[in-house]
Amino acid sequence: MGRKSLYLLIVGILIAYYIYTPLPDNVEEPWRMMWINAHLKTIQNLATFVELLGLHHFMDSFKVVGSFDEVPPTSDENVTVTETKFNNILVRVYVPKRKSEALRRGLFYIHGGGWCVGSAALSDYDLLSRWTADRLDAVVVSTNYRLAPKYHFPIQFEDVYNALRWFLRKKVLAKYGVNPERIGISGDSAGGNLAAAVTQQLLDDPDVKIKLKIQSLIYPALQPLDVDLPSYQENSNFLFLSKSLMVRFWSEYFTTDRSLEKAMLSRQHVPVESSHLFKFVNWSSLLPERFIKGHVYNNPNYGSSELAKKYPGFLDVRAAPLLADDNKLRGLPLTYVITCQYDLLRDDGLMYVTRLRNAGVQVTHNHVEDGFHGAFSFLGLKISHRLINQYIEWLKENL
Repeated sequence: MGRKSLYLLIVGILIAYYIYTPLPDNVEEPWRMMWINAHLKTIQNLATFVELLGLHHFMDSFKVVGSFDEVPPTSDENVTVTETKFNNILVRVYVPKRKSEALRRGLFYIHGGGWCVGSAALSDYDLLSRWTADRLDAVVVSTNYRLAPKYHFPIQFEDVYNALRWFLRKKVLAKYGVNPERIGISGDSAGGNLAAAVTQQLLDDPDVKIKLKIQSLIYPALQPLDVDLPSYQENSNFLFLSKSLMVRFWSEYFTTDRSLEKAMLSRQHVPVESSHLFKFVNWSSLLPERFIKGHVYNNPNYGSSELAKKYPGFLDVRAAPLLADDNKLRGLPLTYVITCQYDLLRDDGLMYVTRLRNAGVQVTHNHVEDGFHGAFSFLGLKISHRLINQYIEWLKENL
């Protein structure tokens, strides 16, 4: 074998090693998934390197790369798209062009991205909003919010809540031809977290007379207290969202002080005086038996009170909707939850489904056995279209 051939072989082996990841047999389009993951892994590795050099924050590098995938608010033959501000928060509004004699449904959508990255302008979110508006014959509001690391909790929550309150004003609904009795909220991942949190908050807001009819939560992140759930253990290094990245997202939501991240990874961030909160996230009693399998629940480790005093957000129900008590949950609207088998956040969604049903809330739970984090929003994959079809069909029937 010549030297050039040997070099080419070595390069080919290294590329294959970098791209190839063993995947479960029931996962569709494995090589396409691996290719997407290799792209994301490359961005993550470069962002880590740039941060080590002290040139740029890790999340800011992600945002720079993501900005190249943003598209302008361009109308098409089916939907009129405009960009405006709701209470100083930038949103995109998608309105079907076909005439409607009746007032339309309204859907308020919140993008994911770990509270640190993402935008309503990203091409996949833009396309999702177009499809939803057209097929549901609904007015879709896709909201932005300020991001970490420049802004921390509760800024993201407040931005979304203030934009939602603006949308729910009678004058605004009338402007867009929205039926005030047929309004829903939806979001994926961190957007699902924000959707769940603001829906809870609305229940206690005396100034908001118009209430939500449904909430739709797509593999939501719902608590940072226990990051050693069975789903975290089983999927700690799965494609698209590793445990280390998810914990980084959670900690950046509250602070750039990486001592919180370190404490979370060692399960020593919750002080003993907050031990009562673990009853809301005790997976041994909240997960269906088939998801517990051989896992054994270990009592939490407790840390000092210092982190909780500095960054109380990680114990705040507005950041961790699973911490809401049953009295709050009872008032929540009809709910749709998507969870995916190969997802760190699977058990957050499963526990919320259990707690909502125990509180008497009507829940439709769509557990996707071949699903993974990002399955809903990577529109280049077949599974994404399948989940979106199921999601829109549920909205048609219930919103």
